[in-house]
Amino acid sequence: MTRKERLMSAIKGEKVDRPPVCFYEINGLNQDPDNKDRFNIYNDPSWYPLIRLAREKSDRIVLRHIEFKTQSEDPLALLTTVKEYFDEKGSFFRSISIKAGNRTLTRSTRRDPDIDTTWTLEHPVKDIDDFRAWIDLPQSDNVGEPDIAPVLDAEKAIGDSGIVGIDMADPLCEVAELFNMGDYTVMALTEPELFHRALQKVFENKIKKVEAIARALPNRLWRICGPEYACPPYLHPKFFKEYVVRYDKPLIEMIKKYGGFPRIHCHGRIKEVLDDIVATGCIGIDPVEPPPQGNVSLAYVREKYGDKLVLFGNIELADIENMETAEFEKIVISSLEEGTRGEGKGFVLMPTAAPIGRKLKPLTLRNYEKMVEIAENFLY
Repeated sequence: MTRKERLMSAIKGEKVDRPPVCFYEINGLNQDPDNKDRFNIYNDPSWYPLIRLAREKSDRIVLRHIEFKTQSEDPLALLTTVKEYFDEKGSFFRSISIKAGNRTLTRSTRRDPDIDTTWTLEHPVKDIDDFRAWIDLPQSDNVGEPDIAPVLDAEKAIGDSGIVGIDMADPLCEVAELFNMGDYTVMALTEPELFHRALQKVFENKIKKVEAIARALPNRLWRICGPEYACPPYLHPKFFKEYVVRYDKPLIEMIKKYGGFPRIHCHGRIKEVLDDIVATGCIGIDPVEPPPQGNVSLAYVREKYGDKLVLFGNIELADIENMETAEFEKIVISSLEEGTRGEGKGFVLMPTAAPIGRKLKPLTLRNYEKMVEIAENFLY
């Protein structure tokens, strides 16, 4: 099988020659060692062997966020101010402020040259009056047309070595990330009516975008981020049905209407919400974190839900970066055995995340190599 065929067969729950092994965000396309930008960690020579391994050996899943092109004016454009600067250490700061009635909602972020992530320093919604002001902000009814070129370009670039998936935040993700985590949990627990108003606002815009994308790019894998915000320990499991299923199910139905394969991304303690995850209609879930990060074994999820869900996981990044290879090998074999045991749909061996530092440790590279070696020789 080609790597593309292997992935699509696993996603469809069909027979494969062996389980796919994907490095999650490390796909060898997004990581460009020739880009000399100082914020590109992947131009450090320590990354070159892993990038090459991802390109040549991994079953590549390249994710793309879809932007929209519209002729209508953004109703927030005249209300928004952006400030950007670099500090003496070379870190990049951005501040986006939106005038919302008599309040100003500001999100501030920082990006450091040696870390491939963006840190949020200030969240725009800090109290209930900010939240009301955000809900009342205008939004256009015309979402425009999706720019599908990045997906088509990526598919052309990787050929039959993998697939390109669509990356999307759900309504809960967009609303939760307006707050710091403490304020979010208090608001979600104590102001459910207001919280639903916010979720509905996001949903009304998002369902239009999802239909436009799904129609233009049918039969693709999707990753839906955000449901973990309604999992323990952040919220009681009862809120998952209220804040996730209620809004994600119609989005997932729309994706499936056009032949898409919606996968829910949900870190943490998922055991108590697995029935609700299935109720969304999704075809799969990642990363099925093992204890202590999660609270359920891969074997349990495979036994109880393997006939309903394709499983992606469940190799902890911390193990890849820190565990001696002889011990790490046992973890990989266990995941492969648990993820494919008995009857069920597909399984994709995959880490829970990816390294974000400029220097990749030799141990980390050896453990990625071991993942490929074991997967290539694994027999059902």
